[in-house]
Amino acid sequence: MTDAAANAAQIAYWNEAAGPAWAALQIQLDRQIGPLGRAAQAALNAQAGEHILDIGCGCGESSLELARAVGPSGSVTGFDISRPMLEIARSRAAEATLPQAGFIEADAQTHPFPPGAADAMFSRFGVMFFADPTAAFANIRQGLKPGGRLAFVCWRAMAQNPIMTLPLASAAHLLPPAAPPEPGAPGPFAFADKDRTSAILAAAGFTDIVFTPRDQKIGSGDLETTLSLSLRIGPLGGMLRENPDQREAVIDAVRAALRPHEGPDGVLLDSATWIVTARNG
Repeated sequence: MTDAAANAAQIAYWNEAAGPAWAALQIQLDRQIGPLGRAAQAALNAQAGEHILDIGCGCGESSLELARAVGPSGSVTGFDISRPMLEIARSRAAEATLPQAGFIEADAQTHPFPPGAADAMFSRFGVMFFADPTAAFANIRQGLKPGGRLAFVCWRAMAQNPIMTLPLASAAHLLPPAAPPEPGAPGPFAFADKDRTSAILAAAGFTDIVFTPRDQKIGSGDLETTLSLSLRIGPLGGMLRENPDQREAVIDAVRAALRPHEGPDGVLLDSATWIVTARNG
């Protein structure tokens, strides 16, 4: 199966709809989800001289952080299907003078990873979008050394994440009903079910699988920054892309819902994630 055939819908989505928005808002998004990515990095415990794969690296913040950890004797290769986001990642790596960080536009489900070359695989919310997640993780595992490590962070159930649900709920009365997501379909919450995700990893050949729940308040900035982000990213952003004529109508409702959560550190809302670790064989 070719790269284009394996995840054609996701490739289109992350290049034509979500990717440009994430690239434009990368500073705010890094502030929001960066702490969660760093929690997963702590679980990975990257060492100097290691070679690490960063799957779904997006605009590259996690790749650059890992590149600093492995140092000039190591390497980090970020993979993503979104060209707009990879352009940001490459620019940031050049500005940071981190030649050990490289980036490849490719689908990790089908990319021919050099067999047994990497010490570890990492992802910050980048592995929930595969059409065939078992095949994808099996393919990634082929690129790891025996005993190579895996660590990623993914969302738990949508209902446990006000960072996602509050903006949409506040505007729901102004929008058409949202279609319920298909269970297990590619998307942000595809790995919310611990048992399903564990079965996927085991079927792909991983062992020592551990899920650690993490609950943390996160945010992207002050009230207006958070409002702007909510209108373009997440469940509400998706609904407004489908119903652009309703954008102005929902602004006041979302702002009013966010305002009680603003404090000295900006608007902070609860998040619920899994930190997942495993080993190759």
